[in-house]
Amino acid sequence: MFELKYHTPFEWTDAVMADFDAFLQDHAAAEKKASGMAMSMLSHYPDRLKLVKAMTDLALEELIHFKQVLKLLIARNVQLADDKKDTYIKEIRALFRRGRDEFLMDRLLVAGVIEARGHERFALVAEALPAGKDKDFYVAIAKSEEKHKNLFVELAYEYFDKTDVDTRLEEILIAEAAICEKLPFRAALH
Repeated sequence: MFELKYHTPFEWTDAVMADFDAFLQDHAAAEKKASGMAMSMLSHYPDRLKLVKAMTDLALEELIHFKQVLKLLIARNVQLADDKKDTYIKEIRALFRRGRDEFLMDRLLVAGVIEARGHERFALVAEALPAGKDKDFYVAIAKSEEKHKNLFVELAYEYFDKTDVDTRLEEILIAEAAICEKLPFRAALH
């Protein structure tokens, strides 16, 4: 449906593989936050019935992903980490415009771009992992993130003019690329 403007170099996975336990802790936190974001959206927009249904399903799916990552952590005898502020998320959320409709459009599109970044990076992790359960899990997670990316854009098209959505999506993609280019590689999703 859309392509990211910045493509994460495979070298990013070197940082992930060097401290995979820390990456799993960050991934668990990201899934937990994604579930919470979906719940927040359905709470803020109860009049948008398609959004409410989609966010209900998404919140449950993200919570299942959290449980799956938690299972990986437990198998490695690694505990959950404290939630940390994510510079990427903070900076991309700064793109939100004011105004009920503008804010909703931006929330949907930013969420779609975040999911697209997750799709890209989880696919890189899957590629770097040896054959086995962890690799299979990250292949499945990457596919799931791709569906989520498309879901958010489809919801934006449902509620807003397609040309306006496409124009704003392009602006967000350009801004997101600039954010990614300046962030250091670390054992974290972003």
